[in-house]
Amino acid sequence: MSKETKAQRVERIKKEKDGLDVLQDIYRYAITGEEVDPEDIDRFKWYGMYTQNRNLQDENDPTLYFMLRVKLEGGLLTLPQLKVVHEISEKFARGTADFTTRQDIQFHYIRVVDLPEIFRLLDTVKLCTIFAAGDVPRNVVSCPVNGIDHDEITDTTEIVEKLNEAFKGNRNFSNLPRKFKVGVNGCCKNCMNHEMQDLSFNAVKQANGKIQYAVSVGGGLASNRQIAKHIGYVAPSQVVPLAKAVTKIYKEDGLREKRNKARLGHLIDEWGIEKFTETLQEKLSFRIKEPEEIEYVNSRFREHFGVHESKQKGKSYIGCALGSGHIGVEGLNNLISLMEKYEASQLKTTVTQNIIILDAPTKTAQDFAQELESFGISAFPSNFKARTQACTGLNFCKFAISETKGVAKTLVEHLEAKFPDFSERVTISVNGCPNSCAHPHIVDIGLMGTKVKKDGESVPGFELLVGGFLEGVNSQFNQKTPIKFAQEDTNEVIENIISEYLNSDFKNLRDFLLTKIK
Repeated sequence: MSKETKAQRVERIKKEKDGLDVLQDIYRYAITGEEVDPEDIDRFKWYGMYTQNRNLQDENDPTLYFMLRVKLEGGLLTLPQLKVVHEISEKFARGTADFTTRQDIQFHYIRVVDLPEIFRLLDTVKLCTIFAAGDVPRNVVSCPVNGIDHDEITDTTEIVEKLNEAFKGNRNFSNLPRKFKVGVNGCCKNCMNHEMQDLSFNAVKQANGKIQYAVSVGGGLASNRQIAKHIGYVAPSQVVPLAKAVTKIYKEDGLREKRNKARLGHLIDEWGIEKFTETLQEKLSFRIKEPEEIEYVNSRFREHFGVHESKQKGKSYIGCALGSGHIGVEGLNNLISLMEKYEASQLKTTVTQNIIILDAPTKTAQDFAQELESFGISAFPSNFKARTQACTGLNFCKFAISETKGVAKTLVEHLEAKFPDFSERVTISVNGCPNSCAHPHIVDIGLMGTKVKKDGESVPGFELLVGGFLEGVNSQFNQKTPIKFAQEDTNEVIENIISEYLNSDFKNLRDFLLTKIK
């Protein structure tokens, strides 16, 4: 009898017991202390959990630790929710806490025995981990300044809420071939990056003032590295039914034979976009209007940093860079203290691992921003800090080869010190393995974890990728260079590249970086 493939094993596990049904087992394991069944560990993902790397775990500690991801719907964290998140970090996660590229927050060192209390705490402030991971619709991403930005095309808050409500814990969608990522954009900067979503909706204002949504499908990174295809337009009321129809097609017809060929984009490649669109149209009670591409802002400029007056009278929002999403218990405590001091009650996370304080009183917003800066939360970040992202990395991720969060932090600090007057926005991504969790293929400088030779030994290091960006149909993915280096040499290598650029005749960094692929 042939051995099960990875895909066969996962599909069998899902068929034998729905991931949603593992909750009762989680409580049982927590109470009895019995060893967790390996197949239930897979199902734990449906409640936001992944086993973590033992890299930082004491060799005498046999505990099974998890990373726990909490969904922040719409990216929102209210002050009471922030306090609960702080409590979880302090009591159960050894002070860890990081914001993700899907507007979520995640912790490490989570023990099964503590999950009932963690779930109880989250429930007190209406947060949850359901469908934060697994083969399900993930958190719906959107612009963090929905409803308060004077320049927005439209406020998509209600649509995002309806989509999250339609998906969350829905057994009709609890067994998809792989993860399924949806985004909704009403922002004039398209800051949720529709090009890399499985399904996205971009608001467009018609000549008569009415709003319609451009529908795009099949985008992705990693094994499904392709730009989403625009298939037409729908009215605001048609967004949710179309999203359900696409998800149903994906569930019923998605390719389940191989895990690395199971995303929606792979199905579209198999069928062709015409067949996919025709099949979708057959399931709808309305017509998708003919496609017509629109222009999009380059991803380098899709951001909301600084202090801006809100649509809310007397309020301003403050867009801040954290540096690779790391916040930790100390950063959470600082945020809570300053929000209370300046009478702010809400923040939202971004798809670039940063945050935006939503409701700072305008009269004290500048002072608020200055105090945030004193804690490393930058409303006016350097061109290096603003758009640097990093995945979980070697310390906690089982797949990582190299460390990331610390590397990203020290790299940014090094570049800021060496080039304090650097005038171009630089997008940087530090990834611990060949996967694309921190989106290395759509930035100026992508560092991809790999093993390299140094002094005759194989050590953790990085491969340099350059030249990626998003801009609708004009988007380009990063290209590999022959440059590889040890993790410890990161600062020196990137410094030398920036220095070489500044001493060249090139007008912009991207054009210069592309010379490195030769």
